[in-house]
Amino acid sequence: MNPDAPRPHAVAELLERSRELTTPALRAAVARLAPPMDTVGAYHFGWIDAEGRPADGDSGKAVRPALALLSAEAAGAAPEVGVPGAVAVELVHNFSLLHDDLMDGDEQRRHRDTVWKVHGPAQAILVGDALFALAGEIILDGDDSIAARGARRLASASRRLIDGQAQDIAFEHRERVSVDECLTMEGNKTGALLAFAASIGAVLGGADDPLADALDTYGRHLGLAFQAVDDLLGIWGDPRSTGKLTWSDLRQRKKSLPVVAAMAAEGPAAARLTALLTADAKKSREEFEDFDEEEFAARAALIEEAGGRQWTADEARRQYETAIGALDAVPLPLDTRERLTALADFVVVRSK
Repeated sequence: MNPDAPRPHAVAELLERSRELTTPALRAAVARLAPPMDTVGAYHFGWIDAEGRPADGDSGKAVRPALALLSAEAAGAAPEVGVPGAVAVELVHNFSLLHDDLMDGDEQRRHRDTVWKVHGPAQAILVGDALFALAGEIILDGDDSIAARGARRLASASRRLIDGQAQDIAFEHRERVSVDECLTMEGNKTGALLAFAASIGAVLGGADDPLADALDTYGRHLGLAFQAVDDLLGIWGDPRSTGKLTWSDLRQRKKSLPVVAAMAAEGPAAARLTALLTADAKKSREEFEDFDEEEFAARAALIEEAGGRQWTADEARRQYETAIGALDAVPLPLDTRERLTALADFVVVRSK
């Protein structure tokens, strides 16, 4: 973590600025959807409750839209120039969440019932698809030549995001996954969209490719750091902060970084863990759901004993340092660089 970066309250102000600039445009975008998808979308974003009454739900950390606004400033443009990119990245991200929750069977997100649980699987699929299509419309609403550059980046990031999700699901029923395979999957599933967020504002601001590509690299490695921290929270996170069940990723048989790093290690803990998870991969969902808390706790303890927890924390740091290093490749306004560094610090040091 950079000791010279802005303090946490400055990061909070940055994220709040992002919400203030992005939320009205995001609400307007979701309002384009045909009923009842507009209402279901509003519920997912926390703007209304299950009965349709106005609500002030948790709409997420706002890191991605904050990156889009900072990206515009990196190109010398006003942050408002990055708003279409911020909206597009939020739409694609939430498309993935709607589908992830259904595929994973998650009943809770941000401390409330997920869309498929409240409105049914069909609506979760349809609204997710609609948000995905809407993101492309938002980017293409701008200047033709700039919009085309942005749309290409959005399409590439979206494809890689979907590739990553497919890989993640496939890994659940494989006995072994290598660390490199896991990093590739997470680079697709998380890194691609953060790379888009970190570069789209600059593209919309008319930046040349070297600046946009350097910001893309920053975002891609920041995404890997973000996912490494998320993997730690997916096993050892406090449910009161994460809004998910204890041992969440273990319940879903995810081959996350702590798991694959532990299985790749040597020693009795790694061997015992590998035997347990190999057997787990062959069980049906119903058999697996019969596990009690002690069985998940035992697996988590073996992962930690085999070194998976520490390796993942170290990997988050490595990816963070690579992300910050990418900013050295291009000239940036000092205050913009400080804020990009502060956001990276926030990603690596968090509890949810």
